[in-house]
Amino acid sequence: MTDSGDSKPRPNYHPDTEAVRRSIDKTQYQEHSEPLFLTSSFVFNSAEQAAARFSNEDPGYFYSRAGNPTVSIFEQRLAALEGSEECVAAASGMAAITATLMSLCSAGDHIVAARELFGASLQLFGILKRFGVESTLVPLTDLDAWQAAVRPNTKLLYAESPSNPLTQVGDIASLAAIAHANKALLVIDNCFCSPAVQQPLALGADIVVHSSTKFLDGQGRVMGGAAVGSATIINESVRAFLRTTGAVMSPFNAWVTLKGLETLTIRLRQQSANALELAQWLQQQDAVSEVLYPGLPSHAQHELAMRQQSSGGALLCFTMRGDTEAERKAAAWRVIDHCELLSITTNLGDVKGTISHPASTSHAKIDPAERLASGLSDGALRLAVGLEHVEDVMADLSRGIQ
Repeated sequence: MTDSGDSKPRPNYHPDTEAVRRSIDKTQYQEHSEPLFLTSSFVFNSAEQAAARFSNEDPGYFYSRAGNPTVSIFEQRLAALEGSEECVAAASGMAAITATLMSLCSAGDHIVAARELFGASLQLFGILKRFGVESTLVPLTDLDAWQAAVRPNTKLLYAESPSNPLTQVGDIASLAAIAHANKALLVIDNCFCSPAVQQPLALGADIVVHSSTKFLDGQGRVMGGAAVGSATIINESVRAFLRTTGAVMSPFNAWVTLKGLETLTIRLRQQSANALELAQWLQQQDAVSEVLYPGLPSHAQHELAMRQQSSGGALLCFTMRGDTEAERKAAAWRVIDHCELLSITTNLGDVKGTISHPASTSHAKIDPAERLASGLSDGALRLAVGLEHVEDVMADLSRGIQ
């Protein structure tokens, strides 16, 4: 529910302004900061009004699982940043992805998805198979493979770009063209760029999903997710699914993430600049065999990334040298174990830089042969760049890079 009761048309503000100012009408107290409505339900003036609320004749609130003013502010603000008509907030990024896929697909439908996805997303496709929704995984960057995988019953194309953790970049406009030519929808996970760096809807995507736990909050405080797109898709499908299943965002988490959205653009600008400097430095280290970062000219999809994104983003991956996978893994673990500044955690998007070993954590449940086939070595490390001074991060990494 995103009806705000605004009494007059809004000017067409820049997204940076919307990130700070987009809200609902003030309460009678004329608060300057957005209010936090910690309430499970809302009272009515009469039985008639209660009936009208439950029948959707009156757009007001009645139960926080179905809509809450604080959550509505978050939804409106993210919709404005993504350039979309509507947004629905969820309890986590995976809740948003699950609601999107399950609300738009039925038994007998088919999904074409990128092979290079977050581990939990890949596991979700296995769960969907139990409900009669088949999926085919293809290389993110191989457009011919995407086209060849489409079937008459294909309902959705699904990808994250850049991918986690190898930062591969998908051609969103071309994927949208393939989807639409086959009467399917394109869903893009924009978690790793955020609307501050990339706007997939403007490139032709139909739906964008987020883990707001990451860059949208930006300080590693609360869980959350969201799906944005047209009013028809979001309200009639995804929102209805979330409202019924209950995997909605809490008002408190929405309020906290609102504070994160206010600094999203300025944070990503500096984090991206830091990431580029660190990526360039890592390329000069003899013990590092490869650095994957879309902002580097050496990246395979650098030119595409620079067309789709305003910067290279704040996520990079680098691989340690070694004659065998065991040696590469040992070298990667040595880097992690010598870190005193970077946080050893699989979360990302924080103002505090984090480092992880994907093969033994976030991607550990993927078959080792499949991991290697996708390009993910046991020597690979994922660095989610924060706001620390880059020289301090370089010094931290240097202790383990030998």
